[in-house]
Amino acid sequence: MIESIVHWDEQLFLFLNQIHASWLDTLMLAITGKYIWIPLYVFLLYLIFREYKSSGIWYLVGLILVILMADQLTSGFMKPYFERLRPCHDPRWQDIILNYSGCGGRYGFASSHAANTFALAAFLYKVGKSRIPGFRWLFLWAAIVSYSRIYLGVHYPLDILVGALIGILIGFLVYWCTVKVKTLWENRASNHGLNTP
Repeated sequence: MIESIVHWDEQLFLFLNQIHASWLDTLMLAITGKYIWIPLYVFLLYLIFREYKSSGIWYLVGLILVILMADQLTSGFMKPYFERLRPCHDPRWQDIILNYSGCGGRYGFASSHAANTFALAAFLYKVGKSRIPGFRWLFLWAAIVSYSRIYLGVHYPLDILVGALIGILIGFLVYWCTVKVKTLWENRASNHGLNTP
């Protein structure tokens, strides 16, 4: 069963990785980068603080936790535990796959890019569900960033899928915890204020 899943995963990767266009190569290299998205992150924080004022600090802390948890679970635990070679490190594909960005670390299961971006998207979707509905489009952004990893030959589709699912679960879980702690803190502060002579 597992062998069959791995086989189909590899075949899907080879198919998707061969769908290339010269104008997309540079674009995908940019999309997969870390620093190009800094303006987006700053804009997202601006929207949060604009809508939630000082309460936005809770969501900033939540965002930090989301990224730390998603990144550490995938990079710190799963990759060294499962030891699944990235396709660009697998000698079977050396003369077949298209790889433009270098290879990164040796192992690729599960994708940290997918986990991090989908965790951010899921968390902010919940944060903005009623007040910043445009945050739902972050799922599309996460999907494009994740696909770039297949396009560039550094991840299999299953790496991406599992990373995305992990990210979404972490995003929703951290949001739930953030709201609970925020509510408890505010209730405690409110009660303390009422009891102050």
